[in-house]
Amino acid sequence: MEAWMEARMEAPLATGPSQRLISFYGDDFTGSTDAMEALTFGGVKTVLFLEPPSPELLETRFADVQAFGVAGVSRSMTPEEMEAELVPVFEALRAANAPIVHYKLCSTFDSSPAIGSIGKAIELGRSVFGDRPVPLLVGAPALKRYTVFGNHFATVGEETHRLDRHPTMSRHPVTPMEEADLRLHLGRQTDLSIALINLLDLSGDESAVRERLRLRMETNPGVLLYDALDDERLERVGSLLWEEAEKGARFVVGSSGVEYALTAHWRRQGIVRPVAPEFGKPDRAKQIIAVSGSCSPVTESQIRYALRNGFVGIPVDADRFCSPQEAESYRRVLLERSLHALEEGASPLLYTALGPDGLDTESLKRSMASAGRESLDTGRMIGEQLGKLVREAVLATDICRFMAAGGDTSGYVARELGIYGLECLGPIAPGGPLCATRSSDPRFDGKEIALKGGQVGKEDYFVRVRDGR
Repeated sequence: MEAWMEARMEAPLATGPSQRLISFYGDDFTGSTDAMEALTFGGVKTVLFLEPPSPELLETRFADVQAFGVAGVSRSMTPEEMEAELVPVFEALRAANAPIVHYKLCSTFDSSPAIGSIGKAIELGRSVFGDRPVPLLVGAPALKRYTVFGNHFATVGEETHRLDRHPTMSRHPVTPMEEADLRLHLGRQTDLSIALINLLDLSGDESAVRERLRLRMETNPGVLLYDALDDERLERVGSLLWEEAEKGARFVVGSSGVEYALTAHWRRQGIVRPVAPEFGKPDRAKQIIAVSGSCSPVTESQIRYALRNGFVGIPVDADRFCSPQEAESYRRVLLERSLHALEEGASPLLYTALGPDGLDTESLKRSMASAGRESLDTGRMIGEQLGKLVREAVLATDICRFMAAGGDTSGYVARELGIYGLECLGPIAPGGPLCATRSSDPRFDGKEIALKGGQVGKEDYFVRVRDGR
């Protein structure tokens, strides 16, 4: 959706804590920046934190923001870890008193009963916010993600795939999508009942749509899934979410489709209003540092393009990260290669895989077992090590811009850098903006970072980040 790149900004009608519209928690870092981007370019001044901000921080340095988020990594957690992580965050977001609190998940619904369980997140949300039906909106037409009669689809290139036939998600190494019907997939993660508001329910007269919603609500479902195919129906969902929030249904689950839906409704209602875009074109960076833990064919094409256009590829053997002792020495080797590439005038690009067959997951699991580590921790292990490497490279050089590819990788890279927040600098691709870092450490404050999920961006994404396009 190229028109997205030319979308007009919106200015808030009022500012200050009492005018906050939404807060959110992202289940991975790239998903969190995706939500921040959708709000920012939809007209809502937004900041993203790595930990729940204190009331003092919100009321002083960020008093004028209308929305804030917390970037998490629950997508890579077990249900037990999720409970320890999410309950305190949800309570903090509830205390901040925004009308809507959004648990933001990936638009490809990455989850399983054992890892990143969306069902578990919904149950925890109900324990904090009350047992009203939880709205679930996964489709995001701006990102070419669609839900049709409960079944979810995603576009790769020019072809749209049902998610259980998607070339990446059907073969995901940790959370493969074996079922496209979101009700069935989610039903494996929770005993809550799941109702559907489908495309036909969202069509026609607005009063008829509200009556259909009322009838669904009378059955008191645990979860209410909304279809999403186009911007018109998405805006209608946004109006329903806002009306339900005004009745007390504060907790919402879904992709950045939630932000796209709400900002469309807020514009129509005059809660935010159009103004000219304020973002200038970022300067071209002579060099950047890039790391990737993604197995996506989309990222594979981006890596191959980058290697033909000024980047030096440094393959990473993830098996060597399994042992803590070897990981340290191996990371030093990778750092030396990265610094050498920078000295030669190139941009180092470190990657663990080239496409879905590029990472030997069985070998990695065996190596982790030999090191006494849980095999489901692969994303965390790779992300933490690549994050340490980026931190060491930044401290050793004057590099000011860097990027990470892969949802899990990006989250752990950001945490290793010791930054507490991000703000959008400008668009690179839908779902993967260039951001400014916020840190109490001056060595990492004001740096520029781009974080993207495996499916985000066109072939030249890495080059766009370097060149500020």
